[in-house]
Amino acid sequence: MEQQHESKPAVIAAIVGNLAIATIKFIAAAFTGSSAMISEGIHSVVDTGNCCLLLVGLKKSEKPANDRHPFGYGKEVYFWSLIVAMSVFGIGGGMSIYEGVIHLLDPSPLENPTINYIVLGLSMIFEGISFTIAYRQFSRHKGSRGVIQAIRHGKDPSMFTVVFEDTAALLGLVIAFVGIFLGHRLDNPYFDGAASVGIGLLLATVAIWLAVETKGLLVGERADPALVLEIERIAAADDVVVAVGHALTMHLGPNEILLNLGIEWAPSASADEIHASIHRIEERITDKYPEVTRIYLEVESFH
Repeated sequence: MEQQHESKPAVIAAIVGNLAIATIKFIAAAFTGSSAMISEGIHSVVDTGNCCLLLVGLKKSEKPANDRHPFGYGKEVYFWSLIVAMSVFGIGGGMSIYEGVIHLLDPSPLENPTINYIVLGLSMIFEGISFTIAYRQFSRHKGSRGVIQAIRHGKDPSMFTVVFEDTAALLGLVIAFVGIFLGHRLDNPYFDGAASVGIGLLLATVAIWLAVETKGLLVGERADPALVLEIERIAAADDVVVAVGHALTMHLGPNEILLNLGIEWAPSASADEIHASIHRIEERITDKYPEVTRIYLEVESFH
């Protein structure tokens, strides 16, 4: 079953914004020799590549099921999100820390920092637009939950990955500004190198958090507990159902849930009544939760 992902607009906006930002950052770094600006340029290039990888994952996850993959390709988006986390950690964080350490070991004074300030200001505007688009998409799904709780309960890593990256980008710009400003005002180039290291550590922290959140989805996470309880209630409410076991669920993708549920029907129920009951339960579940795309009901005896 093909699934459409609402996170696509946010990912595309992030690609366009990051590409523009990376270009102006590297131009500024070439003119000023700022280590923090080089790190910020690397950060934006990595973010651009990562968003492209997310698009690849979203596209692959929409492929229909086949004989080799009977449950579809929904988990493709989880795999590519994990690759993104590794990229942020290894390329973004690692190269930024390396650039900062090199600058600390062999510092050079900033040249014409005004260009850096202009670029940082423009970058904040572009990043702010990208963040706003991503956060609006994210807010539609988080409901009344807090941001951290919504991320932990979220099943579409492509959506919160863009929010993570844009947040890290905005914080990185603040760190770069502070490093360049202090380095210029105090005539101390070590602040610039320290800012680059700080940006690298920020990216590494974000990457670890992304990896942890994505790993659970890739291994196989259950559906939202409230959804599971409601499914059990729907099944138990059927006229010929005597008892219901605990619903076993797993996300096959952001919008695809596998359900396995043991049910005990009344001993007096005929085969036709049980057959009709199965259809009623499946229809009631999918009417309320269309994301439950695969339902397996088993005959159980709990008494």
